Amino acid sequence: MKPTRESRAGYAYVLLAATLWGMIGPLALLAFQQGLEPLEVAFWRATLGALLFMVHVSICGQWRIQRPDLPAFFFFGLVCVGVFYGAFQKTVELGGASVAAVLLYTAPVWVALLARIFLGEALGRLKLLAVGMTLLGVLGVSLGPDGLTALRDGLWSPAAVGYGLLSGLTYALYYIFGKRYLGKYSAASVMVIALPVGALALYPFVDFHEKTLVAWIALAALALVSTYGAFLAYCAGLRRLEATRASVVATFEPVVAALVAFVWWDERMGYLGILGATLIIISVLLMVRAGNESRPGCVSR
Repeated sequence: MKPTRESRAGYAYVLLAATLWGMIGPLALLAFQQGLEPLEVAFWRATLGALLFMVHVSICGQWRIQRPDLPAFFFFGLVCVGVFYGAFQKTVELGGASVAAVLLYTAPVWVALLARIFLGEALGRLKLLAVGMTLLGVLGVSLGPDGLTALRDGLWSPAAVGYGLLSGLTYALYYIFGKRYLGKYSAASVMVIALPVGALALYPFVDFHEKTLVAWIALAALALVSTYGAFLAYCAGLRRLEATRASVVATFEPVVAALVAFVWWDERMGYLGILGATLIIISVLLMVRAGNESRPGCVSR
């Protein structure tokens, strides 16, 4: 069954979100070069992003949230912003960036399982094949020419693996939460609560430093491009696609990050990285080919 016009728009929105998310690494590295630490970057990304969404909802009048849904919003902020950011940074600290990226993008597997349990989404053969190829592709892109040293140096410690799988799980919950609540609320209404909650959860663990103009520019770009813009695009896509399908398409992010790193810092992907990027692109095409196995849209309206 061919994708509908609505689903094609969904793919385009998720690919745009993945592209904007792919800028997180390069922009964060720029901030690190200015003397900031990872948790401080995460804190300011959440805080500045929250300010942008506050302006958005003030202009558009999207403040109203039903009281019974507030606990879910606080849970989303605490887990999908605070715990997710913290777990990912701990994985980087304990296992390195390559290990963190590999384990983060176990998310499509988590999404497929959770969507099957909580959303009733079908798991066809093409969809399962696409999820498997995605994991292999992310492994190739993340390890690339140099990341194999993580395996040789024993950086896959139990703690690193544990934090990494936690980051993948909490990242996957973005998709499950989105399918549950984005039929009732706008993306801005969700994030205007979730981001401040996540920032408050991170605050006790942050060591603050003086910031240069370049550091503030990097933080502002992270908030505007990779938080505000990316989440609006992602939500627009998730309204039009199944959660599993959207999560696989979003794994185009590490391909974008690798390409930006090549252009910006001349970082080479190597043959393994190129093969991984190719597998990710093929898996995205497989998801498009899989068609509408079940009607896309939000579970709760």
